[in-house]
Amino acid sequence: MNTRSNRRRIATLGLALAAVVPLAACAGGNAGSGSTDAGGAGGTDPDTFTVMTANENPVLSDELDALADGACKAENKALPIEHQKVAQADVVQKVTLLASQGALATHTIAGTALIRPDGDLGKAGLVGDLKAALEDAGTWDNVLPAAASTVEQVYGGMFSMPYQYNIEGIFYNKQIFADNGIEEPQTWDDLVDAAATLQDAGIVPMTEAGANGWPLTRILGMYIYRNVGPDAMTAIQSGDAKLTDPEYVAGAEALQKFAEDGNFGEGFSTRDGDTSSNMFLTGQAAMTYDGTWLLSAINDPDRNQIGGENVGFMPFPEVDGGKGSIDQYPANAGAPMIVNAEQFGPKVQDWISCIAENYGQQALQDAGVISGFKVNGEVTDISENTAEIQQRIEGIDETVLWFEALFDPKSNSLASTNVTLLTTGQMSPEDYMKDLQASLDANK
Repeated sequence: MNTRSNRRRIATLGLALAAVVPLAACAGGNAGSGSTDAGGAGGTDPDTFTVMTANENPVLSDELDALADGACKAENKALPIEHQKVAQADVVQKVTLLASQGALATHTIAGTALIRPDGDLGKAGLVGDLKAALEDAGTWDNVLPAAASTVEQVYGGMFSMPYQYNIEGIFYNKQIFADNGIEEPQTWDDLVDAAATLQDAGIVPMTEAGANGWPLTRILGMYIYRNVGPDAMTAIQSGDAKLTDPEYVAGAEALQKFAEDGNFGEGFSTRDGDTSSNMFLTGQAAMTYDGTWLLSAINDPDRNQIGGENVGFMPFPEVDGGKGSIDQYPANAGAPMIVNAEQFGPKVQDWISCIAENYGQQALQDAGVISGFKVNGEVTDISENTAEIQQRIEGIDETVLWFEALFDPKSNSLASTNVTLLTTGQMSPEDYMKDLQASLDANK
């Protein structure tokens, strides 16, 4: 572990807790852009290192406790950890209330719209700058570049600890590919050709949970990112581009044709997540676009009937002539976990630095959880699939967001609802994008 005895303090940035706007105003809205007044380490240490996490995520609190008893024992002795819990569905309301009362936990889950620079906590100066604090401590290099890229895109700065980290791509059945002479598709046209070969062999090319909507919009969005480039959706958010522009409509056209050609198999529009995963894991489908959270099912021998050795993972292919790169993976960093800037004193900085140095190994070894931190040390008894994904993540420099990441809640819902109509031929690509752009414009 790096020594932190000679750290300098980052200058205090004059934080004043502003009156937080009414709760109703925090419930939705489009995340904006701008700068924040939040500092790194510059607050006053509390009496305890209070961490508020979601009831639905016991792994995080368990792993932090393990660090408190192990690698971060000295930090815990100086500032003992205490836990608070909140239901995931109540996060925005609870955090907003606590902030208005000056009672926000030291390290807390929060809502995305709250912590961006134009959000309630951001404007109130309550969101600590983790990059500044970790750079000051000499431990910033423990945050993987891919994770930093994702966090900064989603939240407008390095304002969340990446305790969970998922990339997305196409899982495929290696044996089926080999039996049919298929190599990993490098372009969209390659993918279409591979799907045709699989259909000729009587195999469902790609299974998706159409009933959930978002697995289909992910494919649409990735086509757009590969076609337009990594700034495709930020250009929509800023108004520099419209979803009705031809290069964006091309994504809806590609998805519709892929579906109408039968590449998702019969009944895909009503297929749920478990059914879709099982189709892939029992060899009924050759591919599935999904996130690396699927590893839990891949690593479960009761569910994975094709064997982990037959599961491959590849990035979404490039689009011929497009401005995006196959190396730009879509990613997310789990629920945001911020540091209260008012309490970001030197002891809290020590805690955060120790977590950055040790959480990657701790969580991967104990819980098989891939995080956005370096794995500093040997990890044993994890699956080859998990190890391969961890290694792949460590080599990623730039990520992109998912299609709806910057949408307001109403437009997000509309994208998923209408994608069924798009993929079943009941709605044209032009109308799909026109209705979605109209929703974005109406809900700015």
